[in-house]
Amino acid sequence: MITLEAIYAAQATIRPHIFRTPLREAFLLSERVGAAVWLKPENWQLTGSFKLRGAINILAQLSPAERAHGIVTASAGNHAQGVGFAARVFGIAPATIFVPHTTPRTKLAKLRQYPVEVRRVGETYDDAHHAADAFAHETGATFVSAYDDARVVAGQGTIGLEILQDLPNVDAILVPVGGGGLATGIAVAVKTLAPSVRVIGLQTDASPSLRDSLRDGKCYEEYAHGATICEGLAGGIGKMVFEAAQKEMLDDAVIVAEDDVRRAIRALAETEQMIVEGSGAVGVAALLARTVDLRGKRVAVVLSGGNIDLDLLTPILLHAT
Repeated sequence: MITLEAIYAAQATIRPHIFRTPLREAFLLSERVGAAVWLKPENWQLTGSFKLRGAINILAQLSPAERAHGIVTASAGNHAQGVGFAARVFGIAPATIFVPHTTPRTKLAKLRQYPVEVRRVGETYDDAHHAADAFAHETGATFVSAYDDARVVAGQGTIGLEILQDLPNVDAILVPVGGGGLATGIAVAVKTLAPSVRVIGLQTDASPSLRDSLRDGKCYEEYAHGATICEGLAGGIGKMVFEAAQKEMLDDAVIVAEDDVRRAIRALAETEQMIVEGSGAVGVAALLARTVDLRGKRVAVVLSGGNIDLDLLTPILLHAT
């Protein structure tokens, strides 16, 4: 498990390269849900996602030999952009990215601005991960984990520091859980500095891998998920978030319905003028659907990304769900 000191070190490392997103009070949303809601808009991050934080932190720490051999990763899209951005910052090449064929066109288009080679394989993140792992063994390239590396997790944990700095009296923080690096980093930072703050992980009913892992006492690193608009949350979880949850650093694993995520995307556009992808909207979905009851509390919601295809966004905005 990572330490608070590692998160503070990551904050110093990444500060010159990222946008420190504000904590924005959401007045209309607060009225609707009966809580004082603040939004942490990582959808405004330089690559449209929090993933840049962890990618910068890990690539900054690679040795000269590791940089010389190049890097490889697997991603549903957002981590790939973070790695591409970081590779450009540190001049690391080659950088090879494996993504599933289900990766949204918006994320693929953005990848073209970075000095990376994109390889599309399989239909799931797990398929891409296996291909990237094999590539690393064959070529000697350094595998850059999307969520199960202490350096990546420390980078994501800087969001927890920022929330506490901006809202010291926060009662609860809602965090999307895909592989779990974001939730783990935030949980370590927050529970170390403010143990009474609740840190709640969110997944959808299409891929409740954290809930099922905790229920069964087994970390499902691979998970057969259903159809989802939250591709960043689809599939299994990492060992680090499983350990954090078992140690009760995560207070709950809440599941929201896919239709509620659509309503949350629409609500964020209507009331906050924010474009948020499905994975980033699960916290708001839980509040609007009363899946988690935080009425009367001060709540920070991490909007983890905003890279959503227009083909998906348009019908959500035009038609009430």
